[in-house]
Amino acid sequence: MKPITIKSKKSTLLVLIYSLSLLVISSCENDLETIQKITFDTNAPDETTKDLHITISDSGYAKVEIIATIAETFRNKTYITKVKDSLRVNFFNDKGKVISTLFALSGEINFTNGTIIVKDSVRLYNFQNKQMLETEALYWNQRDSTIYSLSQIIVRSPKGIVIGKDGIKTTQEFNKYELLKPEGKIQIEEELEIN
Repeated sequence: MKPITIKSKKSTLLVLIYSLSLLVISSCENDLETIQKITFDTNAPDETTKDLHITISDSGYAKVEIIATIAETFRNKTYITKVKDSLRVNFFNDKGKVISTLFALSGEINFTNGTIIVKDSVRLYNFQNKQMLETEALYWNQRDSTIYSLSQIIVRSPKGIVIGKDGIKTTQEFNKYELLKPEGKIQIEEELEIN
């Protein structure tokens, strides 16, 4: 009789394990919509980078160097990287020397259309002319190497201070510029003729 009792206990135990397994498997069914609501945020970046360093080159020579503390990249219809906590952009001449540098606290790099928008405590410095542009927002177009601002700017140089009430147009080298609604004082060279 003992062998019959043991066999029936094993059968009962097997039925119990099988029933529990079915219960566990059926209770683990997931609703895809619920999972997406919990884990998928459409506003979240596709990629987050600390200490970003990008070099844009042409024919093997560095043209632009972008350095940022924190960058969040989004790859939806457009390929955009948003920069936080600080941004520095170095612009190089044909000999590989940094000729101007752009600083800002935040910005947005649009790789799709080749533009950068920088904001908050923006500074553009030309090393040769020792002149610095200050503003709150600046736009750079990679395709034609132009930089412009639509907000008030201040240009400081050894020759004086000039203010552009409605902004500025310049190149990434920041060696020549056009002020929109200028005012201020500047020292003019003696050999310069004004017509």
